[in-house]
Amino acid sequence: MLILIAEDNPSMRQAIRDVAAGKQDTVIECSNGEEAVEHFGSERPDLVLMDISMPLLDGIEAARAILAIDPAARIVMVSENDSEPFRKASFSAGASAFVSKNNLFDLESVIHGQ
Repeated sequence: MLILIAEDNPSMRQAIRDVAAGKQDTVIECSNGEEAVEHFGSERPDLVLMDISMPLLDGIEAARAILAIDPAARIVMVSENDSEPFRKASFSAGASAFVSKNNLFDLESVIHGQ
């Protein structure tokens, strides 16, 4: 599986990668929303794991831009802010799931549909 991780914090990006990516997966790492949209357009990953609060283009706007490129894109928002407004904004932007950074191991079930 080709996975795109968009997260501005390098340590958190590595933690997401450690939980989400298996040995057979290929991972593209981005540090902001603009990079995520660019890489999505050229690489067409199977899955996007997107932070909400990022520089240049936040995850909500990046998700909308990615879905404009491919309405079938699978985007999972991964955020430390687990409030209802952030969840609603994520789903309104087209995310297929939301995972709190406090529970990264939830990514396993979201990714593999368990």
